[in-house]
Amino acid sequence: MKNLSVLGSTGSIGRNTLQIVQRFPEQFNVSALAAHSNIDLLAEQIERFQPELAVVSDRQRAGELRERLPKSGRPDIRWSTDGYLAAASLDGIDTVVTAVVGAAGLLPTLAAVDAGKDIALANKETLVLAGELVMKRARQKNVSILPVDSEHSAIFQCLSGNRHQDLHRILLTASGGPFLDKPSETFGKISPEDALRHPNWQMGPKITIDSATLMNKGLEVIEARWLFGVSLEQIEVVIHPQSIVHSMVAFCDGSIIAQMGIPDMKAAIAYALSWPRRLPLGQPLPDFNEVGALTFRRPDLEKFPCLALAIQAASRGGTLPAVLNAANEVAVGAFLDHRLRFVDIAAVVRAVMQRHETVESPGLEQLLEADRWARQQAAAESCL
Repeated sequence: MKNLSVLGSTGSIGRNTLQIVQRFPEQFNVSALAAHSNIDLLAEQIERFQPELAVVSDRQRAGELRERLPKSGRPDIRWSTDGYLAAASLDGIDTVVTAVVGAAGLLPTLAAVDAGKDIALANKETLVLAGELVMKRARQKNVSILPVDSEHSAIFQCLSGNRHQDLHRILLTASGGPFLDKPSETFGKISPEDALRHPNWQMGPKITIDSATLMNKGLEVIEARWLFGVSLEQIEVVIHPQSIVHSMVAFCDGSIIAQMGIPDMKAAIAYALSWPRRLPLGQPLPDFNEVGALTFRRPDLEKFPCLALAIQAASRGGTLPAVLNAANEVAVGAFLDHRLRFVDIAAVVRAVMQRHETVESPGLEQLLEADRWARQQAAAESCL
């Protein structure tokens, strides 16, 4: 029996994780659940899984949650950063699923690593902000960080059983999002409702917008760099609209191994939870006769400048990836609130990056300060 803490339990990854737990109750137990503001769903999850700890974003929501739950068997209810850190480091936990959105995942992930918990990582921003620091600490604590993103899970599976020194290149696939073939001159009229209609994947709003701008793929490039210990030059983004090939790895002898499946997150989540075993999920196989052709193309960096900005930040390093991520979070939020145009997301991120004086080899406090500074700058830029 593996004891889990699920951070971000009411989001897309969190809900899928709990569906897997329900299917395999003899293998998984939920000891802690943490959410942001969806009290209704969290209360249902608590009643179903009976965790010993539940966490929400603030004291008011904690009070609301307490009132909704019967006193008998009610878990310890905490809130804010201290609550998330407690859920990440709770005694008896084996694996922490970090499925919170954005930079908020960094400190709980570090707390889990410091407590010796294995990580099922769905929060790519953790490695974008502090990849070198997090991976170094995980090695020191002998903690496994297992990817939940479908692309990084695919890479992890392709590398399994192969020598790292034989790796030549990672081919990181991207669907291209809903606007892959849309003329760039029409991008100024894209609404949040348009951008939230992803053709292949069901995801939360922030990551769906990132997929539409290709910023998500840029963040995944940075994540892959740290997760797999490769250089930026060894990562190539490939547009694959069918989303059947989740990613590929090329080796020094010219061989390429691909991991394929339907566009669904359950397989990647289950593999991170059960590794090195596989769970009998009963997922349907791709119908290759129906799919017909699998196509691939290079990304258009002029049409999708967010990907170019992420690669630039990765190349520069230091605090710049943290600035990129923070500015993007603020700009995406402004776009979702109808305060910013789709094309202005990249403009805000670029402006903040250009203003930043990069700190080389930063420590945690310098990374957090860069994140805070970039959010202020992006908020001001989004109001112009």
